[in-house]
Amino acid sequence: MVEGKTSSCVGNSFYDMNIISPEVIYSDDSYIAINKPSGLLVHRSKIDRHETRFALQIVRDYVGHRVFPLHRLDKPTSGVLLFALSQDIARLMMPVFSDKKVSKRYVAIVRGYCNEHELIDYPLKEQLDKIADAHADQDRLAQNAVTEYKRLDTVELPYSVGRYQTCRYSLLELLPQTGRKHQLRRHMKHIFHPIVGDTTHGDGKHNQLFRDELNCHRLMLHARELSFVCPKTQAPILIRAPFDDDWKKNFKRFNWSVPA
Repeated sequence: MVEGKTSSCVGNSFYDMNIISPEVIYSDDSYIAINKPSGLLVHRSKIDRHETRFALQIVRDYVGHRVFPLHRLDKPTSGVLLFALSQDIARLMMPVFSDKKVSKRYVAIVRGYCNEHELIDYPLKEQLDKIADAHADQDRLAQNAVTEYKRLDTVELPYSVGRYQTCRYSLLELLPQTGRKHQLRRHMKHIFHPIVGDTTHGDGKHNQLFRDELNCHRLMLHARELSFVCPKTQAPILIRAPFDDDWKKNFKRFNWSVPA
């Protein structure tokens, strides 16, 4: 299996949005993958018209020619973001993604103590944006959506939130089996364990606690790993994205082992 490694010629991080060199975690003749930081859009969007930097643009400028994003990550989500280096590879990869032959593994911090293992099978109605999806069908039926999760660790913190004197959190491994819009964030909200830092589907009081007490100002959702078999070479490819400083600080303060 080919496992992604950070390019030796790239030592910079995206976290200063003026830096033009991406954090490359995998590259070959067909693909390039970066560790997208929280807060960076994948491509230009009508929703965030004020944004001037995009992962697509940065990677294109870095390699010196057009690239093709093969999937998406929400703006506040960090982690593996894969691009094809040619239109032919992008075309070959379309059925790989549509036929669910790509495995994705995420890591998240959520409110409360979760079960050790659970399969969330809860259909989701597509969330349409008033601007970007103005001409889309507004009456689409809910689509099948399945997420498996495994609890990796827990922590109880001595901070009062609402009527509780302490607050509890779980570290989860999330394994989406479908790819609906905001699926992980919406599924965790559905089972009353929202992801910390989620300003749309989360818990405002716990988000505020992480900002004020832990100086953590991001969505705690990270696309840790992506794997698939290359349709051109039939070689299995595994790409893993390192955790950023916010994650590392939380692992240390909660005495959690860093997930593989």
